Amino acid sequence: METPVLKAVNINKYFLDPARFRVLADISLTVNRGSFVSITGKSGCGKSTLLYILSTMDTDYEGELVLDDEALHQKNDGELAIVRNQKIGFVFQFHYLIEEFNVLNNVMLPAMKLGKYAKDYIEEKATQHLKMLGIHDQALKNVNQLSGGQKQRVAIARALINDPLVIMGDEPTGNLDKKNSDIVFGIFKDICQENKQTILVVTHDPDFAKRADRIIRMEDGRII
Repeated sequence: METPVLKAVNINKYFLDPARFRVLADISLTVNRGSFVSITGKSGCGKSTLLYILSTMDTDYEGELVLDDEALHQKNDGELAIVRNQKIGFVFQFHYLIEEFNVLNNVMLPAMKLGKYAKDYIEEKATQHLKMLGIHDQALKNVNQLSGGQKQRVAIARALINDPLVIMGDEPTGNLDKKNSDIVFGIFKDICQENKQTILVVTHDPDFAKRADRIIRMEDGRII
C-alpha cells in the first residue's frame, strides 16, 4: 500500500499587484513516499509558487499542508525552519552554493546547522555523497572552480546530507545542457529507487518531466 508523505488541501495563493488576484486556485494533491513526481506547465502557471508553499518557504497562503503526518500550516516560522532542515532537501536552478567555502564544506553545512552529529561523521557522510555523485575528487576545491554540472551535483549532495524525506527541485536542470540534465535526472531516479526518498521537481523541460513516475500539469494556477 502506498503511503502519502506530502498532502496539500485546497491551497489558494493571492498576490497584490496592485489589485488582489489569485495565482493558485484550490490546489489539492497527494505525493506518495518514494515516488518521483514532476510539476510542469507554461511559464507563469504557478508551479514554482506552489513548490515554495509545499516546501514551507512561503507561508502566506490559504489551505492545509501536511508532511509526514504533521500539519505544517499551523506552525510558526521557527518550527518550520526545523522541519525544512530535517525533512526537506532543496535543489534550485541557481545552486546557491557559498563561494567562500570549498565543495565539502558546502555539502556539510545543513548537517552542521542541524547539530545532530559530530563534525567527523558529517564530513565522512558528505564525502560518501560526493563519491556517489562522482565528484569526490573536487571536494577541496572552491565551488567557483567547478562547471555548472558539477555545481548542481554539489547542490544535490548538500540536499541529501540530512537524509530528507522529500527532495524538492525548482528547475534543477534549467541551466544545464542535455548531457548534464540527463546526469541529474539519473541521480534523482537512483535516489528515488535505492533510498526510497521522494522527489518533487518543477520543470519546464518536457523530456525531463515525462520520465518521472508521475506528471502534475498546471495551467493558470490550477492542476489540469
